Amino acid sequence: MQTALPTTALPIAAAQPPLPETTSPSEHTPGETARPAKPREFIAFRAQGQDFCIDILAVREIRGWTRAAALPHAPHYVEGVINLRGAIVPIFDLAAKLGLPRIPEHDRNVIIVTVIGKRVVGLLVETVTDIFSASADAMHPVPDLAREEAHAALSGMIVESGRLIRIVDLEALLPSTVEGG
Repeated sequence: MQTALPTTALPIAAAQPPLPETTSPSEHTPGETARPAKPREFIAFRAQGQDFCIDILAVREIRGWTRAAALPHAPHYVEGVINLRGAIVPIFDLAAKLGLPRIPEHDRNVIIVTVIGKRVVGLLVETVTDIFSASADAMHPVPDLAREEAHAALSGMIVESGRLIRIVDLEALLPSTVEGG
């Protein structure tokens, strides 16, 4: 199922802690059965024609394309910064950060404003495709064949509606020299 989402600012619920996973049977009272883990919700998007997703709880809002002000000597994947209601937000070209070619500038590009640790970061992507739920058993590990940097940037893979969607590990996107906060 692909749902076209508007490219205007779309507020998403503020980041909240993840839901608890399934509890072990030893944590239940006698006669009580284990509760299955609730499915996680993801927002799917495309970067360089590839399907990726992030946990929807990390999304603050989705914005239409805004040209970012360049930062001298910034890493190759930093598009620049934008003013978001008085806050200066860095914009990462997600494709470049993941080792793919940079996303060409286009009016239909989208910025997904995310919360990574205590920092707000915008991710430049080509388009947001849909929002979906996936249970833990639908998630697969990243094959060990990937380069270490690519492997670290992904926390898993999901097959959804015939697509292979990679789960981006937002914590791995920040440079190691930057501390959250």
